[in-house]
Amino acid sequence: MASVLVPVAYIIIVFGSLFIISYYYRKQAASRILEPYFPSHPERNTYVTLLQKTDPPTPEAVLKSALVRRAIADVFRVMRIREDKPALQNLVQKGSVGDDLLNSLIAAEKEMEAEIIEVMSEANSFVEGWGPMIFPTANEMIANERMRAAFEQTADRRMELELRYGRKAQNTPTIAPVAVTMTPSDSASSTSPAVPKANGQAASGENTASDGEGPSKSGKKAKRRK
Repeated sequence: MASVLVPVAYIIIVFGSLFIISYYYRKQAASRILEPYFPSHPERNTYVTLLQKTDPPTPEAVLKSALVRRAIADVFRVMRIREDKPALQNLVQKGSVGDDLLNSLIAAEKEMEAEIIEVMSEANSFVEGWGPMIFPTANEMIANERMRAAFEQTADRRMELELRYGRKAQNTPTIAPVAVTMTPSDSASSTSPAVPKANGQAASGENTASDGEGPSKSGKKAKRRK
C-alpha cells in the first residue's frame, strides 16, 4: 500500500506546485503594464486637433488631407506588424525573446484594427463611399513617394558609383527622328523621264535586233549562190 501512495503523492505535489506557479505567473502578467509597440501616433493627434478646432473651423480640404496622411501612417504600421510578427513568434519559440514584446505587438495589432475602422468611418463622414477607397489611395501615394525618392537618388547614386569604380558613365546618344517630305515637282521629275527612256531603249533594242538579223541572212544567201 505504501508503494502505491508514494508515487501518487509525488505526482500530486509536482502538479500542484506547477499549478500554483502558473497561477501566480498569469496573475502577475495580467497586472503588468505592457509598453506600447508604437510610441505615439502624431498623424492621428494632428487630425483630432484639427477636427476639434472651432475658432476658426478647419477647412474641409485640410481635414481630408490630414485624414489621408493618417491613413498612410496606418499603412506603414500595418506593414511593419506583418513583417515583425513571424520573426517575433520564432524568437519566442526559441526562447531568445520574452513574451512581453510579442504581447505588445498583439495589442498593437488589435489597436490598428480599431484604428482602421475609425479612419474608414471618418472618411465616410466626408464623402459617402470614400471609406473603402482611402487605404488603396494611401497605398498608391506610398508607391509614388518611393518611386520619386528612388528617382531623386539616381544622380547621387551615379556619382557614388563613378567615384567607386573610377569611370564616368557614358551618356547614351539619342537619335532624333528624320522627317522625309516629297514635293509634287520632285515626284514628277523623278517619274517623267522613265517613259521616254524606256521607249528609247525598246527602239534601240529593235534596231540592234534587226541589224543583227541582216548580216546573217546575207551570209546565208551568199552560201547558196556558191
